[in-house]
Formats: sequence, structure tokens, C-alpha cells
Amino acid sequence: MAHTALARMLVMYGTGARYAFDDTKLTEKTARSRGDYLRVHYKNTRETAAAINGWPLQKAYVYLENVAEKKQIVPFRRHNGGVGRHAQAKEFKTTQGRWPVKSVKFLRTLLKNAEANADAKGLDTEKVIIRNIVVQQAPKTYRRTYRAHGRINPYRSQPTHIEIHLAEPAEQVPKAVTSAAPRLNSRQLAKKRVAAQRALTAAPASSA
Repeated sequence: MAHTALARMLVMYGTGARYAFDDTKLTEKTARSRGDYLRVHYKNTRETAAAINGWPLQKAYVYLENVAEKKQIVPFRRHNGGVGRHAQAKEFKTTQGRWPVKSVKFLRTLLKNAEANADAKGLDTEKVIIRNIVVQQAPKTYRRTYRAHGRINPYRSQPTHIEIHLAEPAEQVPKAVTSAAPRLNSRQLAKKRVAAQRALTAAPASSA
């Protein structure tokens, strides 16, 4: 049921949806994927996305799998109130972290969707990197739960909007080797003129 709801909420590339990150100005070839109103906690998802932002796609897959198996941790740097400390966080030069398995599942599904879009556009999925991940808060849902002795407590959720942009890095063009003389500043040019004048004045004296 959860996967069906996620697939229904996925907004695939080319549907005319508005994206927070504008990839039309990038020189690299890009692909993207998006999910709206996803039933996953915003704070956990934001920290998980921040951990893999900018990584190669295949490396991100391995990391998310390790987080799901609690072999690696997600560092919590912004939304870290009340978050416990763990030795695994030393890898990221911090002390606090968690293993948000549900956030990992949703991000992995969106990454697979973006990878399929990249493959359809002719990108090399072995080389693509996660160019940007945008995680935004969706409107909260307000419900109620019924407790003992006739009490009612709030029962809310913190859904999330997620969008992922993949890019294939452009090939690095080697710098051309030129034989042009280095450009001198005004002080270096003045020193050069003074040296030339001294050489001219010294030449008649030596000939005499």
C-alpha cells in the first residue's frame, strides 16, 4: 500500500511540474524526479538527503543500504535536538546521528525513479552524481486520537516534498599550452624599463 501511494504521488520528468531547483541553466545533462505530500518525517528526511547530496549515485545506494542495516549512520547537524550520540557519527566529524529507515526507503525509491529517467535520456547511470536534493515541509495533517478517561490528544503527521536532480559531469578539457609571454603588472613593467635604461647607459661607458 505504501509503495502504491508513493508511486501515485511521484511526479516524473516532463509533466510540467514546478521544481524548486532550476536545472535548465546547467551545462551538464540532467534528469530529475519528485514526490509530493510523502508520508515521511521532514526532519529525518532532510538530514538523510543532506548526507548524500553531491555524491555519485552508486555510492549513495551503498550508503543508504548500510544505513538501513545500521552499518553507517546519518549525521544530524541541523535538526539535532534530543538526538542521541553515537560513535559511527565520527566518520562525518560530528557526534549525533540516527538510522531513519523510512526516510531511506523513500529516498531510495525516488533515486531509482530519477535513475530510470536518466537512463531514458541517455545519461550514463554509472557516472551520474546527485546534483541537488530539495526537501521541503508539506502542510501538516491534523487528526485526533482518543485516550483513556474521555481525553483527546492531537495526532499529527509531518509530510514532505522531495525532489532529486541527477547530472552527468562534463568531461574536463585539459588547459591548452600556450607560448605567450606572461602578463606583467605596472610595477614589473617599471622595473623592466629601469633595467633597460641602466643597460643603455652602461653600454657607452664600457666601450670607452
